[in-house]
Amino acid sequence: MNHLTRRSLLKTSVMPLAGMLGLPSLSAAAQAALSPYRRPKLKITEIRTAEVRVHGYQVHVRIYTDQGIVGQGESTDAAQGNVPLIRSFARLLMGQDPLNIEAAFERIRTAGVFAGAQSGQYVTALTGVEIALWDIAGKALGLPVYQLMGGKVRDRVRVYCDSGSREMIPGDERSIERIHEIQKMGFTAAKIDIDDAADPARFDRVNWTASNGEIDHMLAKIAFTRENYPKNIDLAVDMHARYDATTGKRVAKEVEKFKLLWLEEPVPAENIDAMRDIRASTSTPICCGENIFLRHGFREILEKRAADIIMPDFQKAGGLLEARKIADMAHTYYVPVAPHAVTSPIGMMATAHVGAAIPNFLVQEWHWVDTPDLWRNWVKEGEIIEKGFITLPERAGLGVEMNEDAARKAQVPGTPWFEKA
Repeated sequence: MNHLTRRSLLKTSVMPLAGMLGLPSLSAAAQAALSPYRRPKLKITEIRTAEVRVHGYQVHVRIYTDQGIVGQGESTDAAQGNVPLIRSFARLLMGQDPLNIEAAFERIRTAGVFAGAQSGQYVTALTGVEIALWDIAGKALGLPVYQLMGGKVRDRVRVYCDSGSREMIPGDERSIERIHEIQKMGFTAAKIDIDDAADPARFDRVNWTASNGEIDHMLAKIAFTRENYPKNIDLAVDMHARYDATTGKRVAKEVEKFKLLWLEEPVPAENIDAMRDIRASTSTPICCGENIFLRHGFREILEKRAADIIMPDFQKAGGLLEARKIADMAHTYYVPVAPHAVTSPIGMMATAHVGAAIPNFLVQEWHWVDTPDLWRNWVKEGEIIEKGFITLPERAGLGVEMNEDAARKAQVPGTPWFEKA
């Protein structure tokens, strides 16, 4: 009996091909066929952008590869001015393997150490690029991004509805209609804003020390909203970092009776000691972090116990892996993460991939309630939020693709739409 061995197989099947292919080609073919790892070999060939304005300013990023795989990312808020930065990053990315995401991120970040790479527009621009690289990695490997983040600990992520531009005005019928609308959509949490630059009780246009009248108006708005939502819907309140420590401390104490999901940024997060003092003065959970960048920015907040909940924006804080690192750092302090999110379904889904993979995820924001049709049609997959939750897709990469006919309706006039630089 003849035994078929690896050596005999090579002699009978491969060696006759040597004359046709040549030994170098034969060697490469054999190595590819016999290797236990089939990692795709990709090179970045081009980066293009598009700018939109819906709830704020967003930049969409597309990274192209030599094998036709295209990754998409999105940056927000500090996104104005991102396009020239992204173009400058191209020289550090062209010809590189897009699957080496950490290497690409660090190469760009450290190259900008004297150009603002600690925060702001630089990190925001880098964030959009980083997210697009994750989309490429997932598509190349045939896996959803959450799988590359360590796998999911939950199948769906909870979403809360920010009530949008229509303020909650006590007794106002339109406000009641908005509350009922949010309930019908199935959300289990909502958020309102209580900062009001036009409040008639304000005495000073510049100084944000709230008068007794302003604080009374804030409390009335919260009471009205809380009364009209059922108890099983959590309520968060945002002060948008517009007040001083005196006001922040007073409001945090006054709202304890409402048992809020959180009170958001009663003072700017830059002064961590002031935020910590407010947190120490109240039983109301304090949340901050939407304007903090990289894990370095969250270190002191966590070390000083300045917040009960942190809310990094995954579309500007440094990207998806950086978001995972921030969340893991917070987890060592038993602090939950409630991501700030005002982006399109592409950015929302990117955030959800990380939210599915981290143990200490709490809830993520949704802020397009005033533009439902644009939201629903933005991606080819249609509506991604069902009854207040995003279910993670099994598709490779981020799992959603832009519907350009819809998205172009929000294009910033005079800006390029994924055109070659």
